[in-house]
Parts: sequence; C-alpha cells; structure tokens
Amino acid sequence: MTNHWRDIQHADVIIINGANPAEAHPVGFQWFLKAKLDPRRGIGRGGGAKMIHIDPRFTRTSAVSDVYARIRTGTDTAFFGGLINYVLEKNLIHHEYVKNYTNASFIVKQGFGFSEGLFSGYDPVKRIYDTSTWGYEGDAPAQAAFERAQKEIIAGGQGPAGAGAGVALAKRDMQLEHPRSVFQLLKAHYSRYTPEMVASITGIPADQFLEIAKIVGETGRPDKVMTVVYAVGLTHHTTGGQLIRTAALLQLLLGNMGRPGGGMNAERGHANIQGNTDNAISWEILPGYLRIPAPGQKNLDDYVTQSAPKKFDANSWNFFGTNYRKFMVSLLKTWYGDNATDKNEYAFDFIPKPATNSSWISIYDQALKKKMEGVILSGMTATSIGPDANQVMTALGNLKWLAVMDPLPTTSSEFWRRPGADPKTIQTEVFMIPSTHWIEKDGSFVNSGRWMQWKEAALAPEGARHDHWVLADVFARVKKLYAQQGGKLPDPLMAVTMNYKDPLKPELDEIGQEINGFDLTTGKRMATFGALKDDGTTTAGNWIYTGSYPEAGNLSKRRAGVQDPKKNDPTGMGYYHGWAWSWPLNRRVMYNRASADLNGKPWDPSRPGIEWDPTEKKWKGDVPDYPPTMDPKDPKRWGPFIMNGEGVGRLFSNSMIDGPFPEHYEPVEAPIANPLHPQQSEDPVAFLYDQAAGRPNRFGKAADFPYVATSYRLTEHEHYVTQHVPLLVGLQPQAFVEVPAELADQKSIKSGDRVRVSSARGKLEVVALVTKRLGPITLAGNKTVYQIGIPIHWGFVGVSAEQNPDRSKYWLANALTPFVGDANARTPEFKAFLVNIEKL
Repeated sequence: MTNHWRDIQHADVIIINGANPAEAHPVGFQWFLKAKLDPRRGIGRGGGAKMIHIDPRFTRTSAVSDVYARIRTGTDTAFFGGLINYVLEKNLIHHEYVKNYTNASFIVKQGFGFSEGLFSGYDPVKRIYDTSTWGYEGDAPAQAAFERAQKEIIAGGQGPAGAGAGVALAKRDMQLEHPRSVFQLLKAHYSRYTPEMVASITGIPADQFLEIAKIVGETGRPDKVMTVVYAVGLTHHTTGGQLIRTAALLQLLLGNMGRPGGGMNAERGHANIQGNTDNAISWEILPGYLRIPAPGQKNLDDYVTQSAPKKFDANSWNFFGTNYRKFMVSLLKTWYGDNATDKNEYAFDFIPKPATNSSWISIYDQALKKKMEGVILSGMTATSIGPDANQVMTALGNLKWLAVMDPLPTTSSEFWRRPGADPKTIQTEVFMIPSTHWIEKDGSFVNSGRWMQWKEAALAPEGARHDHWVLADVFARVKKLYAQQGGKLPDPLMAVTMNYKDPLKPELDEIGQEINGFDLTTGKRMATFGALKDDGTTTAGNWIYTGSYPEAGNLSKRRAGVQDPKKNDPTGMGYYHGWAWSWPLNRRVMYNRASADLNGKPWDPSRPGIEWDPTEKKWKGDVPDYPPTMDPKDPKRWGPFIMNGEGVGRLFSNSMIDGPFPEHYEPVEAPIANPLHPQQSEDPVAFLYDQAAGRPNRFGKAADFPYVATSYRLTEHEHYVTQHVPLLVGLQPQAFVEVPAELADQKSIKSGDRVRVSSARGKLEVVALVTKRLGPITLAGNKTVYQIGIPIHWGFVGVSAEQNPDRSKYWLANALTPFVGDANARTPEFKAFLVNIEKL
C-alpha cells in the first residue's frame, strides 16, 4: 500500500477493484465518502470524486459508486489492460512523468518477444521462463566494470556504491521512439486489448468500459489524480501478482504513483496483516523483504550479489541494493549476537537455504505425500483457509502430530472428529494449546497504511498463554535436549540469542526494541536505518522498522491527533506525523518524490506531497522518500523510485516470473478459452503440483461445472473466530450462497431452499439466497455465464454448527476451491473456480 487510508480523501477518481470497503472496511470507508462529497475533488462538472466499483457482485460499495461494472472474476488484467491501451491510444498519459519517472525510455535487448500467449525464454517441459531474455540492452564493458566494482565495494563494506555512477548501464531513448524501447513494446503489447476484446473477456459491455475509460483518462493531467484500491479479490488468483501490477502500470502511465490521493492501495483483511507480511510470514523472505538465501550461496558476497537489486542507470540511487548487506548483517547480529562475527560471515551459514518451494500449499502437498511429520498452527486454521479443504484434512490425517495454538477450537483442532469422519482411522496426535486472544495482550498492529499503533491488553489471560511464550518455551526445551543428547546441526539452534529479562516470557516491548535495533558501540537504540552498518556494530530485527523505537521511546504509542490540526498536521494533508509511526521512517506516502516535477514543484500545488524549498535547501511536506537535501537541479540527482535499480518505476520488469508485462490468462478453471490466445489459455507457469507423485490435480471442466464461483467475507463475521460469538452468529446464523435470480428461475430455486453447490473437489449443502446482486454476463461474443457468491465463514465448529449438527457437514467454502497457486506468490485461487448448483 503506497499511501494510507486517510489519503484516499485527496483522490479525484477512485477505482475499487476486487474489494468491498463499505462492508469489509466500514470505518475506513469514511475517506472514500469524504472524497466523493468534497467539491474540490472530481473531474468535470458537479464536484466530488468519481467512484468506480468493479466487482462480480453488486454490494453496498456499488450502491454509492458513480459507476458499477460487473466483471467476471479473475479477468482484471484484461480490464486494466484495456485502460492502458485506451490512455496510450488517446495520448492521455502524463508525458513528463512517463519520460522521467518510469523506465519507458529503457531499451530492451534483442531476443525478447511475445507470441501466442508466451514470452521469450519459455521451457515447456520445466514450465518456467528464462527471465534473462527480458533484460535491458546495455554497454557490456561498462556493465562488467560496474559489477566488478560492486563486488569490491561489497567486500570492503564501504557504504554507497559510487563506482558506475555517471555510466549509463542501460541504453535509453528519451524520445520513446526506439522500436525496442519499453514504451513501444508496451504499446504493441496492449494494442490487442480493445474495448471489444475487454468485453469479450470480462463481460463488461464495451460502451460501459469506454465510459469508465473516459473518466480514468482525465487523471493523466497533472492537476488530477486517481487511486486504485484493491483487496483479496485481486490477490487470490493464479495471476494475482500480475492483476495488481497491471493497475500499477496504469497508475505510472497516468503519473499517479507517489502522489497524494494516488498510488496502489491494498485493503488488508485483518488489523495486522501488513505487520505479518513485513516480518516474514512468507517462506521466501526474511524480515524487511530480504530474500531467503538459496542453495549454493556460500557466503554473504554470493547472497548479496544474487539477491540485491542491480544499478541500471547513472541517476539511480539503488538504495535497497546499496544497503542490502548492511540490512542483512544487522539482522544476523540481532539473531545470533556475539556468535555472529566477520570470521564466520556473521553466522550466514546458520540461515536455512531451501532448495524447494516451501509455501503454505506446498506444506500440505508434502503432508499428502506423507513426507511431513508434524505441523504447528499458530492463530490460523488450515482446514478452513486452505484450498481443497478435503485434501487438506486428508493431509492433516497423514501427520504424526498436529499442534494448534488458538484461543478457541477450530476446524483444524477438530478435523479428526468432523461430521462423517471415523476418529479410529486417524492416527494424528492433536495438541490443542490454548493461546491468548489479541485483546488479552499488548503489542502493535500495523494497518494497511503501514501505521504501527501500540495497544494495551484489555483483559488478563484466563487459562491461556501468549503464543510467543509457548514458542519460547518450546525453543528452550529443544535447546536443552540438544545440549543433553546432541543431534544434527546443533550450531544454528544453540547460537540464537534470547536476551530478554525472562527468556521463557519475552515482553512484546522488548521485542519491539529488538526489531528496531541497537548501536552496539554505544548501547543505544537506532534512530534510522540509514545508520545501519555491515561491520557487526549494529543490529536490526527488521530494517524497515528501524526508527520506530529510538531512544526517545516507543513512537507507535504517539497520539498527537486532530485536536490541534495546525500543530499536528502543518501540511494540511492529513499526514499527522505525530500519530503513531509508519514505516519507513514515518513517511506517509511512498515514493513521494514523484509527487513533484523535475524542479521540485508539486504537480498540483493544492495537493503537495513534498516540495523543494530553494531557500532552506531541503524538501518539505511529508517525510521525503528521498535524500532530504538533494537539490532537484543537481545533474547527479537520484530518480524518485529509489528502491529500484533503475531509479524509476517499472513498466517492464523481469522480477515477475510469469512475464515482464502483465498478460491476461484464464483461471485454471474457466468457462471459456482465452480469447487472446486459446491455445495458451491459462498462466503457463501457474504453480501446479507433481501429478507423477501420486496425487492428480483435481480440476473441473465447464461441461460438468458450468458456473463461475467466487468467495467473499461478510461484515458481521471476522473470518472464523466469530463462529464462537453468539451475538455475531445471531446476525448471520446460517451458511448460504448467493444465486443470481435468472439462474435461480432456471433451476426453480427460491430463497431459503437448500442447494448443493459442487466442484471437482467437494460440495456445499446450504441455504440459497436468490439475489439481483449477481447477474448474467456475456462472454466471447455470445456465451452467457452466471457467477455464484460464497461467503467463507462457516464450518463444523462453533455456535451455528452446534445448533445444526445434522446440517453442518458440508459448510466449508474451501471444499470447493482448487489446489493451485499464483505463479509468483503461491497464493491459492480462491476467487475464481467452476461449480454446479442444484436444488436439494
């Protein structure tokens, strides 16, 4: 999320795609309505921001939007691709921004191409791309010299890489006319996404698409700005990463990234999902989005060379790449303390280097193959949140042991006695470990806008322990066993530091300080990640959180709010820098240097992000995402996108493994073949599983399952814990599915009838809610397709299940969803799959 919730009030146009904030985020939705009711916002006559809702289902968000377009779930790349084509064809892009703040001018090397749904470098046997074919054309001697210099600098630990500065490492054409410039390749790629093609794929009629495109095209002007708001409606697909990236490309072309009221803004489904992600809840990253080391990386030099971004332009700061080693060494010093020294590469060898994918669904794939002995679940229920829930329960039954740490019983802790199961046939030993609910502990939440806010415990725990205390206890016991009995590879475990007042009961305040980091030469807490070093004298448990707990105290506890706006929000932009703390370094809008032109003047003076003060020789406004005193007229100035090796935003990128440009691919289960390239309908590198290992992929065909299904949340429930809350269960007492009225008429289904919804993997037997919120869409010229909506919140535990024991057997929504993942993030495809429906 590049901006924050409050910043949405500054938008002229708000596209909400794959999200339903009025119902899923009703408190945050106030900022959407504030923009909509602000006469200073909007385009054309009337005043007020234009709100556009793109969703398969008409919701309360749709009801207050200016335009609602019903889209087929999973086709958002085609929708945004059509908008990209429109603004390019009509010459509505922000030209100065695109030339100077994106890689549109970079030349792509010969050999790159795209044909019949495949980019260059595809290996059909391994189902992977050789992404080296997607590189830039550069000056080879200069590139080689730069890389040699980089290695020397890394080896010497000398701070920012000066070598290579002033040498254009990638060729550019600032006129954007070269046939292999990113700009020309982009135009050619999206020229296929005509309004008619968009309609054929998405189901949005061409005339309605053009109505939306005209509104969106207005925001390419410097005095207008658009934001794109999304949620799991975009992420939960085999192409989820690219669905989001297509919208980001559109925002770059329109000059809307880095600006107040602009950006790409993700709505998180829980109060601390952002904090989870930042602190390495995903297997492939370390805290602060450092890569997990890979096999064959013998030392820190190998790791940094292969992991850190490379500099591609003389005016690129390449901040992440330049400081990568410092962040990693400071992390290793946090974990291993005195056991991490320059003589042992700061304990780099102690970090796991996984040779195979270890994503969430891979764990259960291994369990299905009986290659996994045990699993600890902490605050999540695999059975309810995993795809193909029946196979997940089979996988749990293949374990020797399962430990579930949760305040209340879950479908995972109770999977062995689910309706229809015979406990005698399930040998898994299950441990239910009562752990505290978040209201029983202090600590921080990091919201969607990256604001870290501290909370206090509201209640004392009753009969439960904090989950981090449980893990600390387990760690101490395992360490003791190693000391007594020995074992394989004891060093990484024995070397871990637990420098807390009570190592068995670490306080979250202590952990907050540890995450912030220390200067080991003074013993004081770090104030900025800019001061982190790679010589072993600094620590940081997560570099992006360095500065959250300096010597001045825990800044996430600050509450300087709206009582005195002139004092607490001198910019008038709603930043409120004295309220809590946001990473990085308390800035509220990422890449805010892009909110001003080359001379440092805001594109729109009425909505300044940061601006250059020539008198005081510094940037003012938000905390600059940029060197605070770098003169914009300095010929050696850095580009605004400081984390990229290019120094500019990427319209073309080889960091995505399924294509440098987003391309529309059908979901793994789709009602039609891909109109763009029927022979390559789905993503060619979508994350599938090894059929030869004895577990075939269970995918259905439209002939057997003719309807598209999508899942979603309800306001009255918070995922699954609310299964145990009587008042909330009373508001939504029974499982149901939403059925479009036209389909219900064909099937003689009425509201209240029980129906069976089935996929190639399982079935639901629940109540039907017949609705006009869903309706028919026309695809591929003349094919009528219906979509069915499935709330996710029920299962065979909790109040509703106890009240309906004979009918709760088939209540798991994810009994229907396919075991397949996004090519980049491995996120399951929860939002687009095929089903059949029949009246019981």
